[in-house]
Amino acid sequence: QVQLVESGGGLVQPGGSLKLSCAASGIISNNYRMGWYRQAPGKQRELVATITSGGSTNYGDSVKGRFTISRDNTKKSVSLEMNSLKSEDTAVYYCNVNYGRNYWGKGTLVTVSS
Repeated sequence: QVQLVESGGGLVQPGGSLKLSCAASGIISNNYRMGWYRQAPGKQRELVATITSGGSTNYGDSVKGRFTISRDNTKKSVSLEMNSLKSEDTAVYYCNVNYGRNYWGKGTLVTVSS
């Protein structure tokens, strides 16, 4: 059974930085896409960033140039480096793995506020 465990959320001031990490277990192959999505209060879940096993990345328009996604295939983990954070980045961030189907972590809250 695939399980995803996120870490690294918290409170940060506008303009600050934060790093999220996600560790996956129960996956045998390295051929799967990993990523991050987020959901702000009252809004739909949206794409933040994804990365393939080969390292190809895709970012949501609102985070391009500020966020960087990376992964470690040996550790089956994915990270999200978030810089120049804005109040509108406040949301619950979910780790995602597409491995036959979509799997989701429980989410970690990121709050950007002064």
